[in-house]
Amino acid sequence: MEYTTSESQDTVKNENLFAVAAVSQRANALDALRGLAVLAMVLSGTIARKTLPAWMYHAQLPPPDHVFNNKLPGLTWVDLVFPFFLFAMGAAIPLALSRRIAKGWDTKKIIFSILQRGFFLASFAIFLQHIRPTTINPDEPSPQKWWLALCGFFILFLMYVRWPQKWSAWLRGGLTLAAWSAGIGFISHIKYPDGRGISFNRSDIILMVLANVAVFGSIIWLFTRSNVWLRVGFLGLLLAARLSSHDAGWIKSVWLYSPAPWLFQFDYLKYLFVVIPGTIVGDLLGRWIEYSSPEEANYARWKSWRYFSIMVLMFAVNLVLLVGLQARWMWQTGLVAVGLCLWGLVLLRKPGNVTENLLNRLYRWGFYWLVLGLLFEPYEGGIKKDSATMSYFFVTAGMAIFLLIGLTIIIDVFQKRWFLQLFIDNGVNPMIGYAGFANIIWPILVLNKWEPVIIEMTSTDPLMGFLRGFGYTAILALIVVLFTRLKLFLRT
Repeated sequence: MEYTTSESQDTVKNENLFAVAAVSQRANALDALRGLAVLAMVLSGTIARKTLPAWMYHAQLPPPDHVFNNKLPGLTWVDLVFPFFLFAMGAAIPLALSRRIAKGWDTKKIIFSILQRGFFLASFAIFLQHIRPTTINPDEPSPQKWWLALCGFFILFLMYVRWPQKWSAWLRGGLTLAAWSAGIGFISHIKYPDGRGISFNRSDIILMVLANVAVFGSIIWLFTRSNVWLRVGFLGLLLAARLSSHDAGWIKSVWLYSPAPWLFQFDYLKYLFVVIPGTIVGDLLGRWIEYSSPEEANYARWKSWRYFSIMVLMFAVNLVLLVGLQARWMWQTGLVAVGLCLWGLVLLRKPGNVTENLLNRLYRWGFYWLVLGLLFEPYEGGIKKDSATMSYFFVTAGMAIFLLIGLTIIIDVFQKRWFLQLFIDNGVNPMIGYAGFANIIWPILVLNKWEPVIIEMTSTDPLMGFLRGFGYTAILALIVVLFTRLKLFLRT
């Protein structure tokens, strides 16, 4: 996990070169990780309830009743969805902002763009929640709410789509303004069950958290981009504030205060424990993009079997953690996981080319965050997603890095991008997938009276209950692929 001051200075000196390279290259493994997180979210929300084993749901929402139990520790694959998405967002921050620095943007302009992104995410969270069928009327059986959900998605798409750059700025701005006007008018005429019209308090909490950590994570990276240890030091300050917020005093008063609780809460900043490790990974990916070239394969020291062993090891460590932490085999899980990670240090020693150096440094950071998370595991009653524990943040950050290493080997070392292209296409266009099921697939199923038939066929048999969710997820994934191939991206 070596990261010297001279290396940090080199990062600043080479920012422009890195950013120019990043314009034409992407970290495809990072896109695949993001796409995998989005599709896993859809799958977890569409599989049958009650009939599947506990590890197929959130650890704190076990079957058959799915009653929330905040004292139940554990970690399932469903609990990884949100932190993996947060981590991918954090890793993308250095890649995106470095491009703007390369274009000569000053600090004020960059900060304005950061706040603009926060606005887009927050407004997306508010508008999306207003057009969800379960929000419009959770109990109304009439088809009206489903048509409203479909129309709402069409308007949302027009509000946030990136219009072709070859169109004039006046045309793009006019279309966007017209779409926003139509969107505000649309939701203002919907009668919601609580009797209120548009309400800022009616928002998607996940997207609102993303908006907050996107803004704060980006600003923190901007002012610490030349000193990664200063960024890590900020986590220490955040940790102190979070621990002190549990006890009476001025820190707790500040932590609980917000002038606009619908938009910002200090408690949202706890997810920076995942985002900031992501920005460190983003720095490493940026330098890899900067220095990588077709000739670098000539300088590789590792054989194919070694890459394959590393890939298998990354997936194996994550599997051990999922099984062991959910089963509550604590010392056994820690012993096996750390043992496997020590073997990983042997496999990743003496890197040769740029990619091998990337994998080596990624691994060391992943090992560090994982061990830190395991040491925090007994604290706060064991690892939990809700309310999120320190162990949860750091363990999932380490697991995200390990998965990213495995995906990088598949895509960039073994050159099997086609194998993960579905996830890559979904990862570059995540908001379509995030909103797509509830506002595209579900309304179509209900309006055509297919949903009751499908539910009847899949509600009792566990395998069929899983295949239902898998089928819905596959259909949505293909829809997102279509949008991506047509270059129709949502701007958030």
